[in-house]
Amino acid sequence: MRYKIAHDARPQAKALLAAAALGLALWFVPYAWVLAYPFKLFVTFIHEGGHALAAVLTGNSVQSLSVSFDTSGLTETLTPRGSYFSQMLISSAGYLTAIGFGALLLWLVRRRVKARVVLVGSAVVIAALTVVFGFLVPLTNLSFSPFTVVSGVLIAAGLLAAARYASRPVANFLVSFLAVQCVLGALYDLRNLFLLSVSSDAPTDAGNMANIFPAWLWPLSTSIFWAVFWIAVSLVIMLLALRCYAVCREKPAQSDLPFEDSPLEV
Repeated sequence: MRYKIAHDARPQAKALLAAAALGLALWFVPYAWVLAYPFKLFVTFIHEGGHALAAVLTGNSVQSLSVSFDTSGLTETLTPRGSYFSQMLISSAGYLTAIGFGALLLWLVRRRVKARVVLVGSAVVIAALTVVFGFLVPLTNLSFSPFTVVSGVLIAAGLLAAARYASRPVANFLVSFLAVQCVLGALYDLRNLFLLSVSSDAPTDAGNMANIFPAWLWPLSTSIFWAVFWIAVSLVIMLLALRCYAVCREKPAQSDLPFEDSPLEV
């Protein structure tokens, strides 16, 4: 079955393609990673926040959440021995939350939700993670991470500033770029996770997932299986999100989107 992008979705699709092209360029052009750096930290916050949220929703506690200068992150949770279901959800939540958040941003853009609202909402998410795990939780276990606090405050402030001062086309493009960074960033991290699972025994989310199962439950007891499984699930989420761009809607297209075609006057 062939799909055709709806006419009202074409401006958004063009903006999405431009955001994806820019994101890929920032990955591979020398020294351009500096421009992508805050967005990578944003994705790390969402990833680690997914672990923390899964822990809380399954009735467990979060000991710490930290983001490092190299854009890696670590979330330490306390789960009772034998709580395999909780451990599975917590281990899976990081990558899937990141790509799910990106898919949510894409859906919100397609549903004509104002970009300023989306930016403020994203800022609130980062600010909440910073306040809870940068200030409140460290009071109980002395796990203070200065970089987590500084980066969280700056990212939240930057998103709020963009929501307040950026023009509408720029704000819309920024939301698309954040969505692309979440989706492609999660897939890129999963690719690295797969390579780590193949070449080493380094501690990873996939390794944590594999350790839940006894060795005789092959391939569930291998980190490679879970890396491939998460890649497959992430691709499904990404394809469903992109499919939303091909769905026609009754509401007219916004006139403030990047690449919007101007109506002809007669």
